[in-house]
This record gives sequence, structure tokens and C-alpha cells, in this order.
Amino acid sequence: MRNKAQQERIDFIWKIANLLRGPYRPPQYRKVMLPLTVLWRLDSVLLPTKEDVIKKHQELEPQDLPDKAVERILKKEAGLNFYNTSPLTLGKMVDAHENLDQDLKTYIKSFSKNARKIIQRFQFEEEIDKLEESNRLYKVMKEFKDVDLSPATVSNLDMGYIFEELIRRFNEQANEEAGDHFTPREVIELMANVLYTYDDDLFNKEGLLVKIYDPTCGTGGMLSESERYIEQHSEGLNIELFGQEFNDESWAICASDMLIKGESPENIVFGDTLGDGKTEDGYKNETFHYMLANPPYGVEWYPEEDVVKKEHEDLGFNGRFGAGYPRIDDGSFLFLQHMISKMVAPPEDGGRGSRIGIVFNASPLYSGNAGSGTSNIRRWIIENDWLETIIALPDQLFYNTGINTYIWIVTNRKRPDRRGSVQLIDGTEHYQDMDKSLGSKRHEITSNQIDELTNIYGAFEECKYSKICDIREFGFIKLTVERPLRLNFQATDRRIKRLWDERAFNNLAKSRKRKDKKAQKEEIKKGEKKQEAIIEALKTLDSSIIYKNREKFMNDVEGVLDAADISVKKTVRDNIWKAIAEQDETANICRDSKGNPEPDSDLRDYENVPFPNDIKLPLPLGYHKDSDLSELLEQVKDYCDQYFENEVKPHFPDAWVDYEKIKIGYEIPLYRKFYDFDQTRDLEEIEADIKNIEQDIVDMLGDITGSNKMQ
Repeated sequence: MRNKAQQERIDFIWKIANLLRGPYRPPQYRKVMLPLTVLWRLDSVLLPTKEDVIKKHQELEPQDLPDKAVERILKKEAGLNFYNTSPLTLGKMVDAHENLDQDLKTYIKSFSKNARKIIQRFQFEEEIDKLEESNRLYKVMKEFKDVDLSPATVSNLDMGYIFEELIRRFNEQANEEAGDHFTPREVIELMANVLYTYDDDLFNKEGLLVKIYDPTCGTGGMLSESERYIEQHSEGLNIELFGQEFNDESWAICASDMLIKGESPENIVFGDTLGDGKTEDGYKNETFHYMLANPPYGVEWYPEEDVVKKEHEDLGFNGRFGAGYPRIDDGSFLFLQHMISKMVAPPEDGGRGSRIGIVFNASPLYSGNAGSGTSNIRRWIIENDWLETIIALPDQLFYNTGINTYIWIVTNRKRPDRRGSVQLIDGTEHYQDMDKSLGSKRHEITSNQIDELTNIYGAFEECKYSKICDIREFGFIKLTVERPLRLNFQATDRRIKRLWDERAFNNLAKSRKRKDKKAQKEEIKKGEKKQEAIIEALKTLDSSIIYKNREKFMNDVEGVLDAADISVKKTVRDNIWKAIAEQDETANICRDSKGNPEPDSDLRDYENVPFPNDIKLPLPLGYHKDSDLSELLEQVKDYCDQYFENEVKPHFPDAWVDYEKIKIGYEIPLYRKFYDFDQTRDLEEIEADIKNIEQDIVDMLGDITGSNKMQ
């Protein structure tokens, strides 16, 4: 997807970086090369109006105007959202090259406040002295002069490619994750096509404000691609781009790109989107019409744990994480919940609604048990009918991982024909091999394949690559099926010895008297004598008798304990029967004090029961683990009872369902929907093939021996 001119510039800049070898190790090249690339780009953009800005600045200096007024006038003179008041350009500095280090520092300080803030994030001024001391500053700057980064030659989109490839290479040197910072452009293009494809009519409304947001914006690729798509399909729209990023270099590159395009760099907030106690969500109470993200997946969210859990507990659905939180080793769903909280009100509530595109790995499809935080988040999204489409992408598509990834489209303004359903698209075969691998990226999606997948999405029909599923298909009721505890008991030496593995029995010979050592020893000794007495009492039971009734066995145990004048608590009595017990299907059922069968945890099983076709969604069930089940059971108990009678009872007549443990789960078995089952061949057909093969073997042997008769 990258053109030859882009690649030549990237290779040339990479070649310049090798001049740093010595004072810098390869993983440190980025400290110099990324800020210098940004500076040369900014310098090139400012060049056409440079002299006018200098002249105007000289006119304004004696007037002692407020800083804001000066900024406003100079920005207008520059025709941009930033300016530089130094009479020097980077090219002139190189030509003069005396005092280059001081000139470069002065030049950086001469930028407008917004541009200077961006450059400071690189902490580049610290490197200038090091470059000068090692005699590298002039050499590197001289080479950069031959790189044409002017807007007339390099578009903003092309510049984005250059930055992304440089970051990828630098991260490769440092053995870091390039994918943390950007997404392959063909993936962004596909996401944009699908996200905006139905909205061409909407985009034809002149003056319409469209707000686009990326909470993990990296270098800004998704924002740039979105802006490009909408501008190609509309006229007269007001597009505003917003983002947040927690990596210094990526934030600075994205903010500088916004600066050059005339957007407000203040719209790119620096900090942790989820909140880490020091930085926080930069757009509280804001809403956006379109949102795109490729959040870090498979990444632990320990730094944000306290903030996320507190917001969940304190604010519930008035905050971002009302449905709960996923397991700590993958925070992907936290970002999607964050984005959903920023959706504009849907059309039925007087708003325009929002559309979200987000890249995930496979985990959000199915991870998490029924009733877990991850499953509940899926349930919340699906039951509210926000999940519109999932596109399975080819593997080896990203720079830092070869795993399969997926685009989720989530919206609160589904078209009428899509309501109550989810479209699953298998795009895993839509790729071509790259001529040269880039990290883990060996595949790319071509423009024609992007168009094909977009058309499959737009058609909203079943085909080889598209399945339309009712949202109820993803939900299930998890039943806990219990079977009764059946045990036999026999007072053999082998079984009695197992008492030493039981906690309450062992605790008899432990003391809580920590300060009084003498009393402690006496208490332990007393406990040991009691343990020995219990063992001896149990040995008086007839070891030849196999009890198949626990009540009868425990009555005899009480008898020998009473005879030995031994008094024990219930916990110790329970230890006795548990130690001596063994499972026995022919034994009587063990019952509690109310006469109810006790469950055998070793025989406990679970049944995932598909939702009935007519079940009403959303379900009348909260998202907390202690949520009241009564309303849900009214809807599903008869259905579950019938399932149990048909599917479980015939195999286990003594089983029952513990409805106090009922759970609701949601998962998206995407590949199962596309699995093409091959019908097993008939045995007669297989047998005939075997006989034909045998005859072929006999015929070949006959050619050798002169005989062709089967024995």
C-alpha cells in the first residue's frame, strides 16, 4: 500500500539515523530522528509565508500588544494555526552551521505556544547538546536538508505513513511493540468504509458538525483516514477531530499533524484514557458522532484498576463502567465501554446517534464464564442491540502480532432492517502476501478486497462470507446440574489415617495462646491426646462392616465416642465421615437436616441452554453477582425445566437443577457460524473403496507372480 516515493524518504531518513551510531545506541535513535522529522516538516509547512510572518512580527513588537492578540494576528499572517518568529529556517542554519546548536534552540523557542508545547514533549533540547558535543548535529542536519517534506510533495496522509514506518523500525530496534502506536492503513480504510458507508446522504448537509474521536489515537492514523474519507464523500461539513494518547512521541506526532492541518492540537489530550490516578479521561461528559480505536489488547490494566473499580462502584451506569469490568489481563472491553458512554443520543431520543469502530483480538468474542464481568459486558452490548457487525480479519496483518483480529461496529442508530440482528463477516481470506514483511506483518488487504468486504457489509445478505444472526443466538442460560451425594463408610486403618488430612481434626492440636508458652504446650498436648483418643475409638468399630447409610454410620461413631467419653464439635464430626467416606453409586443418598439430598460436587455438571426464540431482551437481570433472579426465573424456569426433562433426566434420573446458581452468558462463536460440515461417507461406500484397493494390490502382485486370484 506504500508508494515508492514514501519508501525512498523513509529509507533515506533511516540512513541518516545511522550517523548517530556511537554516542547513541540504535534503540535511542528515535530520541533524535522523530523530533527532527517533525521539525523539518513544520519548517517546510511554514516556509511559503515565513517572510510575511517575520515582517508582521517586527511591526507588532513595538506596539506592546497582549500575547493573545499577537498570536491571533501572526496565525492569520501564516495562514496556519501556528507560526515561528525566528528569521532563520532550518536550511539557513545548516548553510551557516556556526552556532548551530544555539540557533536551533532559539528557533524552537520562537514557535507559537501551541507548537512549542508539542516539541517539548519530545524533550529534544536535551539531545541538542549531546549531538553538538559528539560532532553529530551538523552532520545529521545537513543530511536532513536533502529530504523534501513540503506539503506540495508529501501529503499529510503520506507523512503519517512515514512516521508510522519510522516508529515501527525504531521499536524493532528497541524490541518494543509497534502496534501499540498505530494500525495498518488498510485496516483503518476498511473500518472507515464500513463505519461511514451508510451516511453519504447525511454528509450532504452543508454546515453539519461531525465530531470524530479516538481514545487511543497513537499518531492519529484513524482520525486522518476518517477525515479523508468524509471529505471525499461530502461538501461543506464541519469536521472536528478529537483524541487522547499516553505515549509522548505518538502524542507529539499526532498533535503536530493536527497543527499542520489547521485543526486544534488542544483536541489531542495527553494522558491515560481510562484514568491512572494522575491523568484521566480528557473528555468527560463529551459525546461524539463517530469513534474509532485500536486499543491495547491482551494488556493488563493494573495501573487503572483503582480508578475503574471506584467509578464502577460509585457511579454505575452514570459512569463508564456500569456493566462491570473484564478480567485484569485484558482491558479491551474497558475502552469499548468508555466509547459507548460517549455516544450521542439516538434518533428516537432526539439525537443523531453514534457509530463506533474498534479493533479487538479474539478474547472479547468468547472469554469469561457466564455471569463474569467480560460476559456481562457482551450481554449489555448485545441486549441493548448496539452490536451491528463483526469482521474477522486475516492473520499476520499487524506489525507486532500475527494473531487474528476483528473489527467490531457498535452503534445506537441501527438501520431498521438490521435491528435485532448482528452481521458476522469472514474476511480471513481477503488478503495478499506482501513482497517484503514488516515485522509480523506479512499480509495486506488490497483496495479491491476492501471494496469487496465493504459491499458484503452493505448488502446485508447471507453468503459464503456473511452470516446474519438474531441477537438471541449469542445468549445462553447456564444451569448447574446437581446429583446426590452417595457414600459408603468403612472404619479401616487406611481410611482412618485420612483424618490427618482434615483441617478441623488437625486444629485440635494447635494453640491460640501465643504469649503464654507453657499454656500453649499444655493445650497442644491436650489436643494430641484427644486426636489419639478419637483414632482409638474409631478403631473399635467393626472394620468388616461397609455402611451405605451415613446416618447409621454416624450413629455408631457417636456411640464409640460416647463410650470413650470424647466430645467433639460438628466440624470434627464432619471431618470423620469425610475422611472415612468413599463414593458409592449403590449407597443411600446423603441428606441434610431438612431431608433434602446433598449435592456431590464431584458429579456437578453444567448445561448451557440456548435462549428460547421468544425471550424478551434486555433480560430482567442486573449485572451484579448478587442480582435478584426472581423475574428472570419467571421467564425461563418452565423452558429450562422442559430442557432438563428432555436432555438430562433420561441420562441421570436422580439429578436436579439448582436454580439459585443460574447464570446468563453471552459469547460470539464466529467461526462456528462459518464452519462447513462435510457429510460423513456411508459405510457401504467406504467398504467398496477398500475392496477396490485390495483388488488393485492383488492385481499388482499378480503381475509379479503370474497369478491374479484373490486368496
